Parts: sequence; C-alpha cells; structure tokens
Amino acid sequence: MKKIKSILAISFLGLMALLPLSWAQCLGIRLGRYFYRQGDKNKWYRFTQSNIAHCFPELSDVERQAAVQASLIETGKSVSEMGMSWLWPPQRTLKKIVKIHHEELITNALAKGKGVIFIAPHLGNWEVLNLYLSNKYSFTAMYKPPKQPAMDKLIKRMRARLGSRMAPANVQGVRMVMKALKRGEMVGILPDQEPDLESGVYVPFFNSPALTMKLLPQLAAQTGASVVCGFAKRLPDAQGFEIYFYEGDPDINQKDVSVAAAAMNRTVEHCVRQAPWQYQWEYKRFSSRPEGEVDIYQ
Repeated sequence: MKKIKSILAISFLGLMALLPLSWAQCLGIRLGRYFYRQGDKNKWYRFTQSNIAHCFPELSDVERQAAVQASLIETGKSVSEMGMSWLWPPQRTLKKIVKIHHEELITNALAKGKGVIFIAPHLGNWEVLNLYLSNKYSFTAMYKPPKQPAMDKLIKRMRARLGSRMAPANVQGVRMVMKALKRGEMVGILPDQEPDLESGVYVPFFNSPALTMKLLPQLAAQTGASVVCGFAKRLPDAQGFEIYFYEGDPDINQKDVSVAAAAMNRTVEHCVRQAPWQYQWEYKRFSSRPEGEVDIYQ
C-alpha cells in the first residue's frame, strides 16, 4: 500500500510540474474552494476552522469564515505548487523570486563566525525558500523523513539539488547540524511541528500553550549561533514570491529552555502575522494539550 501511495504522489508531482505557475495556482484555488465547500466532512476544513477560531478570537463569524476560505485556498496552492518546487529545474523556480527583504541579517550573522540557525515556519512556499538558501549558502536542513521510502528518496534528492545537506530529525541529524554550526555555516529547522512530549515544552503560541521543540533553543544557547527567521510569501495572480528575513527574538539564546522556546514562538508568530492565511493552519498545531486544557479539535 505504501508503494502505491508513493507512486500516486510522484505521478501527481509529475503532472503538476507540467503546468506553468499560473495554471498550477488556478488548480490550487479550485482545490481550496473544494475543501471549503466540503465543510466539516473535510479534516483540513475542520482543523483550519478550529485553529483560526482559537488563534484569532477577535474575528467575527463572517471574518472567520472568510479567513478559513482564504487559508484553504492557500493550502490548495501549496499542494499544486509542489511540482514546480520539486521537479522544475532549480534556476527556473528561482526566477519566480522577484524580491528579497533584509538579507543583510543573514550575511551579517554569518560574518560573526558562529553559524546561523534559520527558522523556517510552514508559511508561504517553504520549498522555494529552501532552494534560494541552498543556492546562496552552505546549508544543512533538518527534516522529518516520510514513511514511504520512495518519497524520502525523492525529497532528499530534490531538496539537495543545489548542494544543501539533508539531516534527518534524529541523533545523526543533530550531529550533522552541530558540525555545520561549528564550521560557521547555516542550518535550517522547521520550528512549528509538535515534537514528542519528552522533546518539547508547553509555551505560548498565539496566546495559547503549544507543545514546542526544545532542540532549536538548546542549539542556540549551546553554540551562540545567530537566529534568523524567514519565509517565501506567495504573491497574488501568479506574480511569483518575495522572500522576507527577520531577526530572531533576543531571548532565543537564553539557557532557560522555556524562555527560549517562547521567544522562538514569538518569532514565528511575527512572521505568520505578515501573511496570516498562508500559514499551515490545516495542521493540528495544538493537538497535545497541558493537563486540564480542552481539546480544540473535538
């Protein structure tokens, strides 16, 4: 069954790669509207609805529904852009990046010689961002290998096309990341997926306790590396992408892991608020709850 799923997924990517970006995004819009029309029958609708209601309580019912639809449309675009992100020749994809903001944050941080920890939330098109960073810098990216071996092989090959190294989210991968930081290079970590309970700490994210990884703030404290956050914002009407870089909250380097993890979440939240409906709200970010807290996905 896993092999069949891999074949179907790779075939889908191949078909999407045949489309120009404008067509792919039109298909993504249709997908997003389909998810929205399904309502509670669609899990992505349910999770998006719950997350947005939880994180943006100030929205009226009408505003919240508009946000849910906008978010699901962006989710559909993320799906339909995967062929472009993974299978187009890298230079063709890179031409879709039309502007870069605040890149001096990276170059100045690298000049300090202690390495850079790059926070890459699931916001906009993170595969385009990975290509850009891999094209310009010595870059090691941590990732969670998928269960299908064929998909894992494809991901590693495609993400490493421009020389970046892929570090699995395990002990071996942590060693790779530490060595890269000691060389004064940049490493990329996805900060907004729930870790195992023993690997995380509950700290605020959009004013709600969220199980958050300890690894990134621990690395920052141990190495003294600079922390930069960034994302590739999707522009309307298939105009391409703009990349934004922001300095990490100063408390990310604190030795107190709860203080540092909360600072990391504030950094991510700041980026998310720049393009809120391009965030991965269909993910169950608040799946684990502290004792006594209500399950928001019921």
